[in-house]
Amino acid sequence: MAELAKNTADIHSIPAEEKLIPPWKEAWLSFCKNRLALIGLGIVIFFIVLAIIAPAIAPYSFKEQDLTKRLLAPSSEHWFGTDDFGRDIFSRVVYGARISLWVGFFSVLGSVVLGTALGIIAGYYGRWVDAIISRIFDIMLAFPSILLAIAVVAILGPSLQNALIAIAVINIPNFGRLVRSKVLSVKQEEYIMAARAVGMKDSRILFRHILPNSISPVIVQATLAIATAIIEAAALGFLGMGAQAPTPEWGKMLSDSKQYLMQAPWTLFFPGMAIMLTVLGFNLMGDGLRDVLDPKMKQ
Repeated sequence: MAELAKNTADIHSIPAEEKLIPPWKEAWLSFCKNRLALIGLGIVIFFIVLAIIAPAIAPYSFKEQDLTKRLLAPSSEHWFGTDDFGRDIFSRVVYGARISLWVGFFSVLGSVVLGTALGIIAGYYGRWVDAIISRIFDIMLAFPSILLAIAVVAILGPSLQNALIAIAVINIPNFGRLVRSKVLSVKQEEYIMAARAVGMKDSRILFRHILPNSISPVIVQATLAIATAIIEAAALGFLGMGAQAPTPEWGKMLSDSKQYLMQAPWTLFFPGMAIMLTVLGFNLMGDGLRDVLDPKMKQ
């Protein structure tokens, strides 16, 4: 009994920092130490909540027109002013958060799924499979991303859904090459060789061992890619190849208001500010996740 009591006392005497901490909790504590990452997380959460409650806080319909109130300056009635059709800019910016986040999340989700699948196959099987997939990635990366997106939309036709598909397609090589390089190093580990030696199926090795150990950089890249996807969606909308009127997409709003830059600068300022803040939030949060999840960044 005395020995048991001594061991219990020794356990309680271990410093707090030396006790085992769950990996997710350790990652969260490390993330919370980064003030810029927390600011980015706050911005992202703000825009997500804004998109969810858009119908409750928007004072007008995003497509409600009143030509007698066109190009009004910001006021208590119209917080962000009105555009050339008399539509309330605040309502359109709020609803635009839904569209930009929807395009950002789902285009990156498609890129992650397809890019990760191709990267795992290329890195694990190697040889001619790796050569073919890698050359496809090289060809796609040889074109500027926005140029390739324009080409895809030109083939499919201008619309928000086709813009989403185009953004997903152009980001596949980024995730594919990232996962491939990670798989090439992971598959040389001893536990992977042991799994092969005991006759474990390739599918089991891929999904149970290689994929979980290759997913950390994908999470970081996905967070940063959402910011890029939002910019690319806005660029396609600005060029008239993304969302079509009267959809309140931020890039389309900039395109429709560019001729009123000197006469009514608020028509461009608020959609542009929404794009800038959203992209800034995802970039700051992505940098924080990289510091937490990338072993090379840990001190």
